[in-house]
Amino acid sequence: MSSLGIIGGTGLTSLNGLEILRREVAYTPYGEPSGFLTFSRLAGREIVFLPRHGYAHTIPPHRVNYRANIWALKSINVTRIVAIAAVGGIRGDMHPGWLAFPDQIIDYTHGREHSYFESGTERIEHVDFSHPYDDSLRKHLIASSAHAQLRYVANGTYGATQGPRLETIAEIKRMERDGCDMVGMTGMPEAALAREQNLAYACCAVITNRAAGKGSEDIHSEIEQHLKHGMEQVRKLLLALIESE
Repeated sequence: MSSLGIIGGTGLTSLNGLEILRREVAYTPYGEPSGFLTFSRLAGREIVFLPRHGYAHTIPPHRVNYRANIWALKSINVTRIVAIAAVGGIRGDMHPGWLAFPDQIIDYTHGREHSYFESGTERIEHVDFSHPYDDSLRKHLIASSAHAQLRYVANGTYGATQGPRLETIAEIKRMERDGCDMVGMTGMPEAALAREQNLAYACCAVITNRAAGKGSEDIHSEIEQHLKHGMEQVRKLLLALIESE
């Protein structure tokens, strides 16, 4: 089984040189994951894809079954997860079309199933989440980006909001005061659940737009303009990552 799992968009399964091996439906104690698992081979390495929002992109961020997704990957012996996530740039160097590799996160979400430890479980563990992303995997992603000559930002704090609506200008100003450098809707509880399952987890953030009040008034147009280019950068990154192993 693959040790590398990719959580992200359906477009990633169209990588040049990617061989689709099989697709499997996963069953978990926490319900159904967002979609079937796609096992593939790239540059001689087996990897598995899971679409966070479903293959038809119909699951909003606050309705994603994050627990089932992480559990499904763990159940097939995935040990490392690269999470692809679209974000808005808050900090000045978070340019649309670039990639970013956050090293911290602030959680503004609510009402999501955010832990495997519930009342009635055999044990409760307070996992250390001081550093929410796996440092070794982050550094590997950054080195692969440099090798592929991609434009990227090597650090930053990801602010995870509830969605699915975009943020107000005032909310972005508050997040900036809090120390957030980028804003997205899927970073939590995904990262914390991966830590509870002792999985190496790192985020590749695709900067698709400037956050509210930081750029264009037409945010949707900006996202449409930069998303395709950003995903092309992700494809190049994943190829460089896998070829370097």
